[in-house]
Amino acid sequence: MTGKELSYIQQAVDLGKISGNGEFTRRCQAFFEQNYGIEKCLLTNSCTDALEMAALLCDIKPGDEVIMPSFTFVSTANAFVLRGAKIVFVDSKPDHPNMDESLIEELITHKTKAIVVVHYAGVACEMDAIMSIAAQHKLWVIEDAAQGIDSFYKEKALGSIGHLGCMSFHETKNIQCGEGGMLMINDPAMIKRAEILWEKGTDRAAFFRGEVNKYGWVDIGSSFLPSEVTAAFLWAQLEELKFIQSRRMSLWESYFQLFKDNKTNPELLSDTLQFFFIEGVKDLNITWQSTKNKGNAHMFYLIFKNESDRANYSGFLKSKEVLSVFHYQSLHKSDYARNHFPAQFERNLPNSDRYSDSLLRLPMFYELREVSRSLCSDQ
Repeated sequence: MTGKELSYIQQAVDLGKISGNGEFTRRCQAFFEQNYGIEKCLLTNSCTDALEMAALLCDIKPGDEVIMPSFTFVSTANAFVLRGAKIVFVDSKPDHPNMDESLIEELITHKTKAIVVVHYAGVACEMDAIMSIAAQHKLWVIEDAAQGIDSFYKEKALGSIGHLGCMSFHETKNIQCGEGGMLMINDPAMIKRAEILWEKGTDRAAFFRGEVNKYGWVDIGSSFLPSEVTAAFLWAQLEELKFIQSRRMSLWESYFQLFKDNKTNPELLSDTLQFFFIEGVKDLNITWQSTKNKGNAHMFYLIFKNESDRANYSGFLKSKEVLSVFHYQSLHKSDYARNHFPAQFERNLPNSDRYSDSLLRLPMFYELREVSRSLCSDQ
């Protein structure tokens, strides 16, 4: 909490308009457009809403195929399944949970309509290669940048590279407003229709700009835009983005240094390590994020040799009252895939399954104390 959230909510109330698309909504959208070079941004109730809008804008229909990673949250798939699409899953990379771009082209058929990229932990996928494949086959690219605020690929903000980008402001993200999201529109030809979908299928936004003398039903759509209360809370967070990110980067670096020193010279941080790491990991084969995979410091995770080792270490941390959690379960192995996409259920995607079984996330939040200094003394 930055301290300004309730004050800005009160301002929104005092302005006399707490339904969507008011002053704070405009501030939040302009922040991303101006700071990250995005053509048009639209606040949504969630990243799920943004993904559903993306599916509508790409005109996904029954029988279309959409390629996406198996190691992702269910919303990534649901948005396109709701339009009748068949999901085709791609495996993760051997050294990172992001989709393996070298496996995409072999999955493309005459039915393929789009590629959905997921930037896991705010670390960029190989967008040059993916955009090249998409251009060659005339496919839409949607970036699921739910975890990707203030993270970049070759100086381009995540969410600004594909035709469309989707971001989350859920309370688990770096910047949050409880529930919230954003659709980022990078293809100018999509902007007009995106506004209509956003406003329940009406040209209401154009009406308020004075472009039409009345508004009516012109397309399909839904109530995708959040209230000004949500936007006001979000604006308080965005004002402090650089400060929040600096803090998270510091925490990430302290984790990284802790494991690095444990690997090369354990006695350097023996007190802290004995509390938090040595007892739990000294006999385990683990790897952790490298500096090139820091991204926006959304999370810090460990990769264990197997599920049993992960469970043992997680139990060790729990005994110290430290919460650690694993993450996504491979969607191609889900009950839904078994019942609706049996051919996908039968596929072997070993890297996705390995991350499902062996990845463990350590605590990462703004108020976390420096792990290299104080976890051992007063946890």
